[in-house]
Amino acid sequence: MDHDTDPVTGTYSDEPRLALLTTTGAGETVELLQVLEQLDPKGRGQAAGQPAADLARRLPAP
Repeated sequence: MDHDTDPVTGTYSDEPRLALLTTTGAGETVELLQVLEQLDPKGRGQAAGQPAADLARRLPAP
């Protein structure tokens, strides 16, 4: 049996799906990542700052 070519079967609910991350949750995530960036005394905070900046650019303006 080749699973790559088998059709996908099943039923899916007609209920609306929730976003994986809400706008509020995304904003809070940006804030927490920025705090992590500032707390790193060895300069590796950029690892948290870059995703924060990328996510912040995708959020609607307040």
